[in-house]
Amino acid sequence: MTARRVWTRVVMAPALLLALAACAKNGERAQEAGAVAADADAAVAVASPEGAFLAYEHDVQVQLEAAQIAPRIQQVAQACQNAKFGECAVLQVDQRSGEQPSGEVKVRIAPKGVESLIGLAGEGGTLQARNTRAEDLAQQVADTALTKARLEKEHARLLSYQDRGDLKIEDLMAITTRLSEIEAGVEQATKDAAQQRRRIDTQLVTMHFDTTSGQRSRSEIGEALSESGSILSTSVAFLIRAAAALLPVGVVALVMAWIVRALIRRRRRKA
Repeated sequence: MTARRVWTRVVMAPALLLALAACAKNGERAQEAGAVAADADAAVAVASPEGAFLAYEHDVQVQLEAAQIAPRIQQVAQACQNAKFGECAVLQVDQRSGEQPSGEVKVRIAPKGVESLIGLAGEGGTLQARNTRAEDLAQQVADTALTKARLEKEHARLLSYQDRGDLKIEDLMAITTRLSEIEAGVEQATKDAAQQRRRIDTQLVTMHFDTTSGQRSRSEIGEALSESGSILSTSVAFLIRAAAALLPVGVVALVMAWIVRALIRRRRRKA
């Protein structure tokens, strides 16, 4: 090998290493960008389209190791209370201990935080099942707005009548009563509209936590073994009760058999 070839290889080797490192780094950046884009797409996919009145609800089944369930429930609840992934309110926290621990967390969260919160719930476990559904509230929103507008219009008209000086006392009392009813109706319509807007702007997420199938099988076997003594005791007690109940019947049957046998022998002797 000539000195020129050796020198060429010495010069090219670091360049090739730098090129490979740059490619690897670019690949990692592309993967990270793809993951971010996928998360963004997922967040957009469950958001209500512009101009639509869709109320989304999500049910998620998560399987975790038994020791992880209680801490994960607390972690998810705290993340919601601290608004880690956006506006969020905890509606229900249910936790059950024992050999087969389980639990449930129900929250109402802004659409952009749904995927992140579900990802936190299933971290280190298995997302066993997920169901996403949406209720179209367009008709309800329109009816509520129409009702409120009609009541406000009637309220304004009655107020104009109330200012007239030629009203009789009974007519004035009837108008006052009707105004109170209308104000109560407007208040209820306002509450309904706020609740509908809340269901549209935020999404209901219910996360169910359960142990893995392997742990459930081992737990069921352990539970069966622990209950075997109780089952045996119950069976023995049943047999003792049955024997005690049948003992008088057996004694009577033996006495009757002895009498019948004695009568038969007596007849044979006479014969």
